[in-house]
Amino acid sequence: QLRSRLIELIRNEGEMGERGHVTIKVNSLADTEMVHELYAVSQKGVKVNLIIRGLCCLRAGVPGLSENIRVRSVLGRYLEHSRVFRFANGQGENQPLHLIGSADLMGRNLDKRVEVLTPLSHPRHQEWLDKTLNTLLADDVPAFELMRDDSWTRVGPVLFEPHSQRLLYEWAAHRQTRRNSRD
Repeated sequence: QLRSRLIELIRNEGEMGERGHVTIKVNSLADTEMVHELYAVSQKGVKVNLIIRGLCCLRAGVPGLSENIRVRSVLGRYLEHSRVFRFANGQGENQPLHLIGSADLMGRNLDKRVEVLTPLSHPRHQEWLDKTLNTLLADDVPAFELMRDDSWTRVGPVLFEPHSQRLLYEWAAHRQTRRNSRD
């Protein structure tokens, strides 16, 4: 069920061509079928941004195969385990679908375990998720990026500090302070 729904959402973005966009943040991407689905939509012009903390069995940036796929690994002060999926047209054209849950893109998670993904329907929660993903994908955030030769290259500022996590922490703390001052 989970596998088929994710494939459906990925293929839906493929139908949008260059207007399609998939963003996924997981610990691991090792499922062959998911890799092939992401390759297929990349070849249709869909932008695919992957934030993978650990194992990644996909080759990014290969002309004719995955030139529209970017893979980043963002390491920092906090060990991140969140699984996040954003499909730009998941609820209709220009109607993004935001999902959070427990599933990594591995065969055992998709086929043999009880895993859950749930949509975020509240606009504020969607905004938080967009802020998080956009911060992690920003060019000025220290990260490692997967190159087409399967090597990882450090990108972002020369000084390598857990920049994205600090920015997100400060953003959340500021929002909480503003909220508390209204009470």
